[in-house]
Amino acid sequence: MTTTAPFRPSGRHHVVIVGGGFGGLFAAKKFAGADVDVTIIDRTNHHLFQPLLYQVATGVLSSGEIAPTIRQILRKQRNARVVKAEVRDVNVDEKIITADLGGKDVVLQYDSLIVAAGAGQSYFGNDHFAEFAPGMKSIDDALELRARITGAFERAEITDDPAEKARQLTFVIVGAGPTGVELAGQLAEMAHRTLRNEFRR
Repeated sequence: MTTTAPFRPSGRHHVVIVGGGFGGLFAAKKFAGADVDVTIIDRTNHHLFQPLLYQVATGVLSSGEIAPTIRQILRKQRNARVVKAEVRDVNVDEKIITADLGGKDVVLQYDSLIVAAGAGQSYFGNDHFAEFAPGMKSIDDALELRARITGAFERAEITDDPAEKARQLTFVIVGAGPTGVELAGQLAEMAHRTLRNEFRR
């Protein structure tokens, strides 16, 4: 990998924020109009509104409707810039971050660091569940779920076995928080209204 020299936007105080989720964006917006430079580093170029992932999973919304670009959100904040890269190393003593930008190391110097990298899917020690129960933390996760859900309806449509049809149309949702409840309701909506006239059997 090639490495660039350490970057800082100007001589002003440089705040680097790792992560463009809710925490990172709210932090960046707090510095709007302040006499500082703000750099957000995120491995994607979009901010994902995770509470609506279930609507992507059930086909109600397209992925673009819940994932505006971070640059678009911060376009009016002149002291903020976005770097699309994946953080590989943080040197706290030297106040330097190294990030991978498509095979090229980008090095940024900072005065203040905010880490808001988000959370991953947890199976609470049962990682083997992942094969059968994908999480819903990213657009890719939601699209995977959509493929599984619509695939189940397709398989139920072509089988003559009532038991197999019932098996294909049985969905188990683990978690009864807002997303789990909304997903359950949306699956019922799909089965009884949205897809009712699209399938013959």
